[in-house]
Amino acid sequence: MFDRLCIIGVGLIGGSVARAARHYGLCKQIVGYGRPEDKHNLETAKKLGVIDDYYLQIEPAVSSADCVVIATPVASLESIFAALKPYWSETTIYTDVGSTKVSVVKAAQQVFGEVPDNFVPAHPIAGAEQSGVEASFYDLFLNRRLIITPLENTSKEALNKVQSFWERCGSVVSVMDVKHHDSILAATSHLPHILAFALVNMLGHKDEQSEIFKYAAGGFRDFTRIASSDPAMWRDICSANKSEIIPLLQQTREQLDTLQHLLENDESQQLLTIFAYANTARQRFLTQFEGNMSKSITFQVQPGGLLQGEARVPGDKSMSHRSIMLGSLANGVTHVKGFLEAEDALATLQAFRDMGVEIEGPVNGSLTIKGVGKHGLKAPKNELYLGNSGTSMRLLSGLLAGQPFDSVLTGDKSLSGRPMKRVTGPLAAMGADIKTTEQGTAPLYITGKSGQLKGIDYVMPMASAQVKSCLLLAGMYADGETSVTEPAPTRDHTERMLSGFSYPVTKEGSKVTINANGDLTASDIDVPSDISSAAFFLVGASIAPGSDLTLRHVGINPTRTGVIDILRLMGAKIEVLNEREVGGEPVADLHVVYSPLKGIDIPEHLVPLAIDEFPVLFVAAACADGQTRLSGAEELRVKESDRIQVMADGLQILGVDAQPTADGMVIQGGSIGGGVVTSHGDHRIAMSFSIAGLRANAPITVLDCANVNTSFPEFKDLVKRLGLDLVCEEA
Repeated sequence: MFDRLCIIGVGLIGGSVARAARHYGLCKQIVGYGRPEDKHNLETAKKLGVIDDYYLQIEPAVSSADCVVIATPVASLESIFAALKPYWSETTIYTDVGSTKVSVVKAAQQVFGEVPDNFVPAHPIAGAEQSGVEASFYDLFLNRRLIITPLENTSKEALNKVQSFWERCGSVVSVMDVKHHDSILAATSHLPHILAFALVNMLGHKDEQSEIFKYAAGGFRDFTRIASSDPAMWRDICSANKSEIIPLLQQTREQLDTLQHLLENDESQQLLTIFAYANTARQRFLTQFEGNMSKSITFQVQPGGLLQGEARVPGDKSMSHRSIMLGSLANGVTHVKGFLEAEDALATLQAFRDMGVEIEGPVNGSLTIKGVGKHGLKAPKNELYLGNSGTSMRLLSGLLAGQPFDSVLTGDKSLSGRPMKRVTGPLAAMGADIKTTEQGTAPLYITGKSGQLKGIDYVMPMASAQVKSCLLLAGMYADGETSVTEPAPTRDHTERMLSGFSYPVTKEGSKVTINANGDLTASDIDVPSDISSAAFFLVGASIAPGSDLTLRHVGINPTRTGVIDILRLMGAKIEVLNEREVGGEPVADLHVVYSPLKGIDIPEHLVPLAIDEFPVLFVAAACADGQTRLSGAEELRVKESDRIQVMADGLQILGVDAQPTADGMVIQGGSIGGGVVTSHGDHRIAMSFSIAGLRANAPITVLDCANVNTSFPEFKDLVKRLGLDLVCEEA
């Protein structure tokens, strides 16, 4: 990219820039510049091969350089600009690495009057405990954030060149406003450093300091690691960005005062609420961080294998969501067993903690909910973040529409692209005040309407358990009766669980009716295993010769057993054993052995009863003899992905004749080959293509599998234990 790169300040960051530029072949020659007192460091840099040469005078250093990177402390930038000014070249690109950008811009303005258009402010968010050129390394910036803060007059050509340089060094580049950068970094970097320095300073001055440090564990080491950073550098950073840091220090002081007050007054529930929110927020940060850093999970599946033995798959996700919601609104204490400890259900749990409900656990699938009653929820202090969970967002929108407080529902990128008008439309007809984006997607802004909702008689245009449940929950707060008529049967977990909590709900044919004249009474819940999770193993054992598998304690609610009915029509051998009822829900053990499958036209009345299981049913169809045809399943196009198109694309890559239609697919069964397919971040797609490996004749690579953790985090380990050769790779 450059003939001659000049680094001003060859320390950890400057040296790492030089090493990266050399490693990735981004320049022909690298020179360094420093003050006379920096000579030893520059000689070391040259001996290490970090730079080709160095200068103690700035004119020869920058002469003929087509890129100059200023990597000195932010406090020195004004003097550096002043030294550069006589030799500033319009054909050279200048940039810096300072961690405060307002002060850098002010320094340039002080020297030049106006920031030159060929100066591009930048900040790599990277560092290490050690300092100096000896500590530098070429991949310091690999998969790390790099923020560029251009000004209105910044040259587009210079900006593009600097961005390209950092991207080729491996950085993930963002562009933002100067002041916005300083505000964000004050919170995420500068404040944590101050807190770490302050804690170590306080403990270090205690008389018993030797004992404190002697028994300090890993948590203390991890929290205070950044206090090992260069004190002079951080003095300069904090001084330069004090206008952003001081308000944060005040907010931190207020938070500590709150915690002290809670401890003094033994207010353990509020303490738990704060800690639980922080725990979830950090997990959300880690998820976002890993996504930002382009980390991914890939499943490598070897062909063949079979499924043998017995297993209990995780708890039903639908019931896990509803157990939290109704248990929180009940009078009394609800104990839940078999709760699904996956990201979607945990998002619902955290939302109710944020609304003042005390929930202990989960520990090994067990939790205790101390219900606040139907009208006991409190206004959340922040937006309710629901991750990837469409169930949480759609059901909560109905529940919150009748509350006396306002709320905002947000989610991750995937959830924020999914349609919400199917619930906001009928809720608006009830008098709810809910705003979405212009596209009808999240965030949802809900204005509380306590006592103002009106019951409606709603005929659903499309079968959807989530829409039905949303309106029934809103109906608990509406004047008059709320009735929902569905065009085809959908899962009825909400109605069953409402009855289990002693709330009156009636069903006549396809119509379900509820009103506000009722209360929920706490009830213990044993969540059955999720048949949607069991479906992968039912299909796997049906298609892999020699398989013999028993799945324990699976929920067989008749509104959910479409997958069993469809597989049986295709010739699968599935036995339902030890049928029983647990908490109003039918449960059984499922025994499945291999049997050759045949293609069928899937009956449309079974489609709503297996809507979530069709990705893996498509795999069964690909292994069947003859043609399988699905229609009436247009809802599959608005799930976590367009499951019709994504599955068709993947099956075609694997050599299967799979033709998508507007509301389904036509699959010619036969054999499955190998190849590289992508799940598009859809957990059910990822698991379905993994199961396809049982009948594949070559390896299958499944990309973008991280979201398997949203519904079935144990999948990869369980399927390996039962006989599939799957390796999970993180990158």
